[in-house]
Amino acid sequence: MWTTAAVDVRTPSGEPIPMQRMAKPSEVAANTLFLLSDDASYIAAAEIGVDGGLGQV
Repeated sequence: MWTTAAVDVRTPSGEPIPMQRMAKPSEVAANTLFLLSDDASYIAAAEIGVDGGLGQV
């Protein structure tokens, strides 16, 4: 069960995560399932970050 907490979510190096929470396992799994599906059949050598926006800062 996930609860909302008023905490400052940061990476191990101390950077804040823009989405202010860690990823749910289902969010990471959804990305994996997409990459394994026929919908992603033309994707090659791409890096898709499931990082809550951290890669955009």
